[in-house]
Amino acid sequence: MNWEDLRFLLAIRSSGTISGAARELAVDQATVSRRLQALEAALGVRLVDRLPKEARFTKVGADIVERVLEMQSKAFEIERVLKSSRNDKQREIAVSAPPVLARHLLAPHLQDLSKRLGAPKITILSEPHLASLARMEADLALRLTRGTDDGEIVKKVGRMNFAMYAHTSYPKIDHPAEWEFIGYTRRQPDFEHKRWLYKTIANRRVVCEVTDLSNQYEAACSGIGVAGLPRFIGDGDSRLLRLTTEQTMLELGIWLALHPDRRKDVLVRHTMNAIVEVLHLKSLTD
Repeated sequence: MNWEDLRFLLAIRSSGTISGAARELAVDQATVSRRLQALEAALGVRLVDRLPKEARFTKVGADIVERVLEMQSKAFEIERVLKSSRNDKQREIAVSAPPVLARHLLAPHLQDLSKRLGAPKITILSEPHLASLARMEADLALRLTRGTDDGEIVKKVGRMNFAMYAHTSYPKIDHPAEWEFIGYTRRQPDFEHKRWLYKTIANRRVVCEVTDLSNQYEAACSGIGVAGLPRFIGDGDSRLLRLTTEQTMLELGIWLALHPDRRKDVLVRHTMNAIVEVLHLKSLTD
């Protein structure tokens, strides 16, 4: 049995389809099918029923894939322990952060972070989803939600307050009932900022739609309409005016998460402290 074939089996499980596994692994469907067939031939048993819109595991296939997951978990555990034990050699750190914090908080301070940490290679993963620290997708995670993995060590390190902003030349600044808003496209899933924004908009017009907060910020700077932005971004731009409204403004917690196996990792700890200092500089700490 080729142990590499098991990676394809896990991708089929996580995606639910052969085509989805191909996208996840960045290969073509024929490669996934060929590797699955090779694994089934080596084991002498059918693992997956190929249906038109689903790859359904057989009873024995489901049993095997659960054991493969256990093997993968142990492999990641060994990797985490080994990485933390090489503190004197570790010169790379990967930090996952939502796009708004990656672009507007971490990226502008990368030079300072690098100097504070002794100039390691810093990777910023700008991702809307929660990176898995157990699977080593990142060494450290900066988040706008506490997360759902009870195995992680999670600490609230700050808060991000929002307000309504428009370009200083926006002609309807003094007429809230006539404000036209910058919203999200329909492709974006439901999340806290989106729910708050559309509750605030109510029956007023959405003049344009974009995919994320950074683009909403750029759109507001163009003068097209009103945007609900983090205050540390909006207050720092002289082109924008914070608008007065009686509606409740959003506040999101900022969290740092690490895996328990990495808590003795010197570079991880120093990076956490450096990020908290950046948050304090931006007045985002509690």
